[in-house]
Amino acid sequence: MPESSDLKGRVVAVTGAARGMGRAMVRGFLADGAKVVAMDLSWEPTGFSSDNDDSFLKELQDREDVLISTVDISDAQQVENSYQATMEKFGAVDVLVNNAGLRQRNLFPPTGRTTTLETKDSDWEKMFGVGVFGTLKVTRRFIQPMLEQQRGSVISVISGGAMHTSIGGAYVAQRSNSREMPYQSAKAATLTMMFYLADEVQGSNVAVNSLIPGNARTTGYDEQNDARREAGMTRSRPGRVSMTPEHIVPITLFLAKQDANSGLTGKCFDVPTWNMEHGLGGPEEWRDPDANPA
Repeated sequence: MPESSDLKGRVVAVTGAARGMGRAMVRGFLADGAKVVAMDLSWEPTGFSSDNDDSFLKELQDREDVLISTVDISDAQQVENSYQATMEKFGAVDVLVNNAGLRQRNLFPPTGRTTTLETKDSDWEKMFGVGVFGTLKVTRRFIQPMLEQQRGSVISVISGGAMHTSIGGAYVAQRSNSREMPYQSAKAATLTMMFYLADEVQGSNVAVNSLIPGNARTTGYDEQNDARREAGMTRSRPGRVSMTPEHIVPITLFLAKQDANSGLTGKCFDVPTWNMEHGLGGPEEWRDPDANPA
């Protein structure tokens, strides 16, 4: 794995921190010596979650290097309150990880599948309210200390379904048959926003990058796949591996240690590929042995 500066004492804000990849990131940052602002809409069990225990909340509650922040990122005042609490406790923000988002299966349970023509305006408003405008609200506020100190890193989690590929002089969607509107549109909007932001703040030495995680077993993953199988929606995808959320941690820690002067900014990384290229193993190395087949 590439070597870079230490995260010890750095202040890292993570949205969607309570479960899945966010939880894995929080643990990774703390293990690396960072102070963490763990932001999530609710630290209590929700109707969308099969992870109905509060063990992670208890794990963090008594730590001086953690600020537990209950925040709906689509609400500007809640974002502001979280930011003020962060500055009061830690006095700085060095890294922001935009991990929170509204999942497709939250809008269309249990399978998460629907067609564009079956969606309502309100579906798009809800999805973009969290995934795009919420991400913008958090970024616009939490990046300010980085601009002032002329150093920092913003990392956003998107999805492979937001990507396009050039074939024969035309661009085509990477997986348009996944039936995940408006989720993938929100991820595509976030990616474009981050590409532009990277150029805008490069002069302030703030790095901005995005991550495409692999097929990770996060909250509700098994229930969604079971429902898709029962509905006959699952197609055989040879070689598709269900990975643990922890597969995203190494690159997240690495990018958190970068700034724009490092040259690593304005990029979107495929996490499984990066892991393989840096000696951390392919999807099989990160396989979750308890996951139901995807």
